[in-house]
Amino acid sequence: MKLTAESVAEALVVNVEEERIDAAVAIQFKDRMRDLTAGAGGRIILDLGRVTFVDSSGLGAIVSVMKFLAPVHRLELAGLTPNVGRVFHLTRMDSVFPIHASVAAALQGAGHGL
Repeated sequence: MKLTAESVAEALVVNVEEERIDAAVAIQFKDRMRDLTAGAGGRIILDLGRVTFVDSSGLGAIVSVMKFLAPVHRLELAGLTPNVGRVFHLTRMDSVFPIHASVAAALQGAGHGL
């Protein structure tokens, strides 16, 4: 599972460099996110712009990361592709996570942008 992170303004932006977050990579995703966010200050923004598929295990992994970061950080999501956005909407997870149209919108403080 390839994830990269960069500090931008007062946020840590984590880019998912894969097309899928599914059962095959869910554990790797959680472990890598924990490593990348350990000791981070400020906001955590997960850029899902390259992800075209998330299954229930992938969704569970993202929720697990959210719980790991709480209450110190709130995991924000950005750049959801239509299929991934649909998964979050159908499971009502779009009411749990702050979702931004893009990383740029998240950094500008824009609200939900799906």
